[in-house]
Amino acid sequence: MAKTLHKVQRAAADSSGMALSRRKVIGAFGLAAAGLSAGGIGWGAARAKETASSIVAADVGYNQSLRPQFHFTARTGWLNDPNGLVFVDGCYHMFFQHNPFGTEWGHMTWGHAISRDLVHWRQLAEAIRPDRMGTIWSGSAAVDTLNTTGFRRGSQPAIVAMYTAAGGTSKISKGQPFTQCIAYSNDGGRTFTKYAHNPVIPQIVNANRDPKIIWYPPERCWVAPLFLSPDRGFAIFKSSDLKHWTKLQELPFPQSQECPNFFPMPVQGSPGEHRWIFTGANSQYLIGHFDGKRFTPELGPFAMETGRNFYAAQVYSNIPASDGRTIQIGWMRGGKYPGMPFNQQMSFPCALTLRQTLDGLRIFREPVREISHLWRKTHHAGNLALSSQKIPLPATGGLFDIQLIINAHPTGALSLTVNGQEIVVDIARRQVRCLGASGRLELGKPLAGERTISLRILADRTSLEIFSPNGPISMSSCYVPGGHALPVACVIAGGRAVVRSLTIHELSSAWPGTNRRS
Repeated sequence: MAKTLHKVQRAAADSSGMALSRRKVIGAFGLAAAGLSAGGIGWGAARAKETASSIVAADVGYNQSLRPQFHFTARTGWLNDPNGLVFVDGCYHMFFQHNPFGTEWGHMTWGHAISRDLVHWRQLAEAIRPDRMGTIWSGSAAVDTLNTTGFRRGSQPAIVAMYTAAGGTSKISKGQPFTQCIAYSNDGGRTFTKYAHNPVIPQIVNANRDPKIIWYPPERCWVAPLFLSPDRGFAIFKSSDLKHWTKLQELPFPQSQECPNFFPMPVQGSPGEHRWIFTGANSQYLIGHFDGKRFTPELGPFAMETGRNFYAAQVYSNIPASDGRTIQIGWMRGGKYPGMPFNQQMSFPCALTLRQTLDGLRIFREPVREISHLWRKTHHAGNLALSSQKIPLPATGGLFDIQLIINAHPTGALSLTVNGQEIVVDIARRQVRCLGASGRLELGKPLAGERTISLRILADRTSLEIFSPNGPISMSSCYVPGGHALPVACVIAGGRAVVRSLTIHELSSAWPGTNRRS
């Protein structure tokens, strides 16, 4: 097939109604069919065409009608997978897959943004750019505190990034394989120098990719999972210096592909007890044990997320022990932003906890507490009896953090409308449904014949994220909004319900220079 990857992506998106990641396209059509082996436009050629790009000039603001106001978006251009999430000197770094030359996937570089609070982000210059080994695909970053690489220059430890050099995905890398490379920074992540002896892991199978590095203190070594292929799954590697790697094991994981994440988590409420979590790009995860030589799954796979638009999530490294959170950001893949100078958005950062449930250990997601920095105006209500009549709630502006606790009849269904999008809590079917996706409710003991349900909803201009400990439920979905503001409203059908507690925080924009309301 002579089609380029862009054409294949567009055709796939048109037929499915949802944009596909470039990895899905490669899996479906193969590298040659996607036009990758023949080479695309090189970095230099793309730079020469920059002035002809449809991207708005660099002084574009952040208040376009479809620009999310508290979810990260690139100032201009396409973004996808978060990469290299690392905390350094009070600053959260988020590297990400970025096309600086257009709003479609291509010319992959590592974009770079920083934040002091996970809410207000500032985009910096591209951190790692393509070369003759390939465009720069997904990977990870870590602080080399013990200087195992010898890269440190000065008093501060180096930040080391490990990424996939995607050979054959540009004109100048024609004929090159997919390999794993490293680069290092001695200026706090502002600039990176590529290791002179790359690659550090040669090609194993076609399109192997997405290394995730993590320090393993018991053996004072680095560990990195890597996606191999759909039929072989993943592999886990070990290194003393991030330069020389030994394969520990292969891990079949047919329920998931690419963008692995591998990290320990404490079991909430059980001091001293922890498990290792292995995730793939589609949020399926395994719970198990790791002894420095082998990961042994104990439970799973389970779905961490069931929304329409959540993919390739990663967790932060180097979070201080005094904080102790496991903080995750994902790509809200497949959202639509027609006419905008950017394309795609990240999920809002969430804190993960591992808790015991009636079904065993499960991961729960909830928005990081720093969202309170955006609370602008707050509405409270309690003991609000609902009926079959739609009850408008006192909130405007389109940007919300909504928290509610409901007592509902076991045969009823509650409908909550936010920004014109309906969220259905179906007690009889034990489901939460929104925008074509659903999550399974786990209901507590009845209280006087009723069930208690807790929900947390983040509403931005183009997305809804729904969380509940009744499940656990996490659903992240995108939508294209209408042209006017709509009220928040509740209605109950087929029974009765009482809103025991309702809190609606109207939110300010996180972007500088924007109207403080949506």
